[in-house]
Amino acid sequence: MNVDPNLTKYMIKAKIYTDGVVEKPDVVGAIFGQTEGLLGDDLDLRDLQKSGKIGRIEVEIDSKKGRTEGYALIPSGLDQVETAILAAALETIDRIGPCKARVEIANVEDVRVQKRQKIIERAKKIYQEMNSKGDDLSESLVKSVREEVEKSEIISYGEEKLPAGPAINDSDSIIVVEGRNDVLNLLKYGIKNTIAVQGTNIPDTVKKLSKERTVTVFLDGDRGGDLILKEMLQVAEVDFVARAPPGTEVEELTYKQIVKALRYKTPIDQYLSMHGMNDELKEYSQRNNIVFGSQQNNNHEAKAEVVEEPQDQSPKVEEVHEEQSQQVTVQKDGFLDLLNPHEVSKRIEALAQLKMTEVYDSNGEKLFSFPVSEAVERISQDPKGNTVITGGVISQRLIDVSYNAGIKNIYGLKLGHITKKPVDINVIAWERSM
Repeated sequence: MNVDPNLTKYMIKAKIYTDGVVEKPDVVGAIFGQTEGLLGDDLDLRDLQKSGKIGRIEVEIDSKKGRTEGYALIPSGLDQVETAILAAALETIDRIGPCKARVEIANVEDVRVQKRQKIIERAKKIYQEMNSKGDDLSESLVKSVREEVEKSEIISYGEEKLPAGPAINDSDSIIVVEGRNDVLNLLKYGIKNTIAVQGTNIPDTVKKLSKERTVTVFLDGDRGGDLILKEMLQVAEVDFVARAPPGTEVEELTYKQIVKALRYKTPIDQYLSMHGMNDELKEYSQRNNIVFGSQQNNNHEAKAEVVEEPQDQSPKVEEVHEEQSQQVTVQKDGFLDLLNPHEVSKRIEALAQLKMTEVYDSNGEKLFSFPVSEAVERISQDPKGNTVITGGVISQRLIDVSYNAGIKNIYGLKLGHITKKPVDINVIAWERSM
């Protein structure tokens, strides 16, 4: 009688050695015969097989050079203790057929492992469906299910196949971490715009991304984190630094620690200054000035997440001349009192109507005037002045170009989406509904 597959719990695998040639029936007969009465009526193999608690005994043997070796497989529906007793009893067999024999238990396999794996796979699908609907599973249910889902979200990014979160392709800002486990831990708490450098040798993929995205390096609170930061500063562009608490790693952090570290991330120049890394600060500043300059000369967009809102071009040359003549009447002899907020506010409103941008020196004398749409290009081509007043949106590009041109103040109608602002430039927006 075959054991009921629904009742099978364990599979006993016994290794058989004999000094002579035997056949399968000899092995089965020895198993039943030499264990009969050994374990009492409750564990008699014949009775257990009749009741469906022991299944059909399968034997695989091979005879070579007058000796026989093989396996006997016995499916058991008994509990763990009874199965262990039955397995131990098999090792008392010392003869099979006419030959001396030796039996050793190779292993006792829990056949329910396959069922557990099916449960985990099905639970993964259920979890993903629930997660898409905004429902949460209790943390106490199956920890392995959550881990499997997180691992499945990791992608291999770039030529180096770097571990990264699924949002790395679309996000305007990225978080650079050290290793795969760091990416996994951040994924666990819903942070998906991450990528790992996999050591101190920064991959080319990360170098390229750093020139296109806003980069936050999130590093361990140990010497390894310091080395990665120094390497990043030499070969890539870094905007912010976040660190795990001293002596801890990013992969160990809790949700609260991660949020706190990222919330209080530090601009790179401030971080280097605060930690006395003066040489790195000097080298990084010099290198970034060169990078910005080459971008401006090639008329490429500076690295920023937000593109300045398009402004309407003046349709006719005659209208531009008329606007320029109007602004002369607003100012007295081309001067503006930059220390008077009321005068600056009035000038911004006038420039908003004209869709113009103006550049002033430190004394309030107007140096240049041009349409808002040309501001970034004109300021980068002729870096002079102290203050920029624009009738348009103060964008990240405008701040970057003005900073590199030595501008100290930017006044505008309203503020765009700003991701980083140098400490030594003053940016003020007058929110007005025109």
